[in-house]
Amino acid sequence: MEELVNLFHGFAVVLQPQNILLMVVGILLGVIIGVLPGLGGANGVAILLPLTFSMSPTSAIIMLSCIYWGALFGGAITSVLFNIPGEPWSVATTFDGYPMAQKGQAGEALTAAFTSSFVGALFAIVVITLVAPLVASFALKFGPAEKFAVYFLAFCSFIGMSKEPPFKTLAAMMIGFALAAVGLDQMTGVLRLTFGFSELLNGFDFLIAVIGLFGIGEILLTMEEGLAFKGRSANINLKVVFETWKSLPRYWLTLLRSCIIGCWMGITPAGATPASFMSYGIAKRTSKNGRKFGTGEIEGVIAPETAAHAAGTSALLPMLALGVPGSPTAAVLLGGLLIWGLQPGPMLFVEQKDFVWGLIASMYLGNIVGLIIVLTCVPLFAAILRIPFSIIAPVILVFCAIGAFTVHNSTFDVMLMMVFGVIGYFMKKCSYPMAPLVLAIVLGDKAEESFRQTLLGSQGSFGVFFSNGLVGTIMTLGLIALFWGVISNAWAWVRSRPASA
Repeated sequence: MEELVNLFHGFAVVLQPQNILLMVVGILLGVIIGVLPGLGGANGVAILLPLTFSMSPTSAIIMLSCIYWGALFGGAITSVLFNIPGEPWSVATTFDGYPMAQKGQAGEALTAAFTSSFVGALFAIVVITLVAPLVASFALKFGPAEKFAVYFLAFCSFIGMSKEPPFKTLAAMMIGFALAAVGLDQMTGVLRLTFGFSELLNGFDFLIAVIGLFGIGEILLTMEEGLAFKGRSANINLKVVFETWKSLPRYWLTLLRSCIIGCWMGITPAGATPASFMSYGIAKRTSKNGRKFGTGEIEGVIAPETAAHAAGTSALLPMLALGVPGSPTAAVLLGGLLIWGLQPGPMLFVEQKDFVWGLIASMYLGNIVGLIIVLTCVPLFAAILRIPFSIIAPVILVFCAIGAFTVHNSTFDVMLMMVFGVIGYFMKKCSYPMAPLVLAIVLGDKAEESFRQTLLGSQGSFGVFFSNGLVGTIMTLGLIALFWGVISNAWAWVRSRPASA
């Protein structure tokens, strides 16, 4: 009851006119940030953080968190319409969202993405509201071994449970691991695979790789298929929104499973990007339409978007309760809290109730306002497909170049983007899956760091990965996922023996 009273008090704080205005402005700015590839929610929040120093901490955090919600929503727009992920966690959305747009279902894909995003965020907010102390104590159990086990599970799920040939999946993943190893070794300080280029000291930036692989690669492929660029019809109206809503309850199990995966990955913290990949992979394996994933299945949009938003929202919990940011954006917000004179941790809930519960209330209202804004604009977003590709392709190239340049303000990054575009083109031509490559680039260095830290702590003993129930369970699930094809074939053979006899 005390938490409910505090929450209602938080709503009273948020519903002040200036805070509602800041909420709307933050959502609009966030959507723009999410649409622009290369900028990202964390960068957008960091750039706009100085503007909030003259505000009260509550108003400032409301605006910045709403920028984050808007970026989460906006990342799906370019993923669906142009196969260019606006955010890292939107990569998995491109797998089925873009094929849906190609089939004239852009409105359905965007509506499903926005609505499932709202559901995932709402689930995470309820978790934060009701079980914050329990979840925070659980997050303390995750050391390097547990973090590596989570990454191991994600990698094994792609190899063992993918519909693609295991060899091609593994080959793409190995390329990603090699790219993730470039740069300064965080453990020893040794340079690896830089070949004398000082620009590679920090390795390949994930956003540059993604922009090239998906954005430039798709443009090159489209140019090869035909130079007579034509716009695609997109007769979208709000009726499509309501019709899509009617179909969503059929996927309640996917929504629930993705919410749980997202919250778990956000709190642990593994992040929204692996959460979206893992949720997509599991949905692909368990769905009765799993074989159609990648050709324009709405369930392939629902799963990653729900998990990404659940993870992105729940990542704020360890930041508030423990002072441990669960995502890059949460890290930026943590810096803002310290600048405003607030110390994140358990005492924050006691000493700054107005701030904490005002933020939680703004999560509820911010996501509702964000959903209304983006759904209202679905016809506008989908109508972009009417523009002939001969016009839109140069615009996409310019935005990709701007996005790559703004990551480090370097023309070298623009050249890297083009190189990754050629790699993406040849991978698509040779039917190699790009999802494992992207996953390995994102998580490769983090997995390596957790693995080496674990072995240093255990003096080289691999038994540490099965030393307790939590890490042992996750590692066992990873091994089951890795050999799932063998297990399922063996099970089918066992079941068929009596019938054949």
